[in-house]
Parts: sequence; structure tokens; C-alpha cells
Amino acid sequence: MKLVLLRHGESVWNKENRFTGWTDVELSEKGIKEAKTAGKTLKQNNFTFDIAFTSVLKRANDTLTYVLDELKQDIPIKYSYKLNERHYGALQGLNKDEMKLKYGEKQVQLWRRSADVRPPALELNDKRHPKYDPKYQDIPVDKLPCTEHLLDTLKRVTEYYESDIKPELINGKDVLIVAHGNSLRALIKYLENISNDDIMKLEIPTGRPYVYELDNNLKITNKYYL
Repeated sequence: MKLVLLRHGESVWNKENRFTGWTDVELSEKGIKEAKTAGKTLKQNNFTFDIAFTSVLKRANDTLTYVLDELKQDIPIKYSYKLNERHYGALQGLNKDEMKLKYGEKQVQLWRRSADVRPPALELNDKRHPKYDPKYQDIPVDKLPCTEHLLDTLKRVTEYYESDIKPELINGKDVLIVAHGNSLRALIKYLENISNDDIMKLEIPTGRPYVYELDNNLKITNKYYL
């Protein structure tokens, strides 16, 4: 069976070089084209899916919609905040280059790419905190992050993979996951057993399907970008 990972198309904040995290922003015009192209590419390569998983953030949801429209496939979709982008804490909404000038390039690179360094946390009374977003009203506040490093993201992503995604694969389903740069980095780290040092080098492009071919024991037999 096949498991396909897709990072959403470019968002308006990707374009503006801002830290986005859990902020719910739209796709840019380029991002919409990337999403449609991803769908066309999957269709040209005769991919079909039994079920799709995505986050609760609009840029991933819209990417998935464009992909399925191109594929002409109507399949079940499961949404979970556990597939959300890594939470960038108090950096959310701030320009990456401006943060490099303020804190230094090395520090910003650690916040962006390291496995175990968290950005500065949001205060609970900061209106950017997810407790103020209706999407998370059913989640206890102490379960909502104020900031995350990659290993925090990995914990929630892999919990969700084991509880919801893996059973579908075990049942022989072909699965599509449309999520975010860091939530997908976390999942790839888990599936491929990548070290904390090596994961810093992994960059996932927007809008390019990453394919795993799996045997009946879910062992990876092939992996490639389309």
C-alpha cells in the first residue's frame, strides 16, 4: 500500500517570511497553484486514496480540497489538531529576518530546525494563544501548547499516527496526509528513524508529494518525491 505525505502549498505568511505555527492563514496564489499541481501530478501517476488526514488549519485543509478536486476523488477526511504545524510560541507572526537581526542567525536556526529547543513561549493572556480560538474549545487549556520544539510536535503527531493512521494502513488502505513542514518532519523522523542531528537538515518542499511504498508489515520498501 501507499502512504503519501504532502506539505500544504505556500501560505501568505510563508511568502512574507513570517513564523506561522498555529496561526490560521490562507494560501498564497502560488500556494493554490502548488496544491493544484500536486493533485495533477498524483492523478498523472494514477494515485488513488481510500482516506485522507489533515490538520485543522485552513492552509492544509484548502490544499487537500484542491488536490482531491484534481483527483476527482470523494473520500473520507479526518481532521486533527495533532497534525497542526509546530507551535512557534511568541515568534508567531514575526518576520524571520528581523528575528535574525535581533537574536542572531544561529539562535533563529536553532528555533527553526533543532529537535529540542523551544522558541519563547506565549503568555496565557496573549490573544495569539490557542485557547482563544474556537477550534480548540473542546481541548483542555493545559493540553494546548504555548510553544513547541520538534520533539513536542513529534509526540502528538506519532500518537495520532499510531491511534488513527496506522490502523488504516494495517487494513490495506492507501492514505494521504496533508499537513505542515514540521508536523511532517516529525512523522518522517519517526517513520525513518532519523537522528536529532540529521533531522535539522531535512527540508520539506511545499506542494510536492512524498511517497512511501509499504509492505504488509508496514516496512518501507520505497520512498520518493513525485
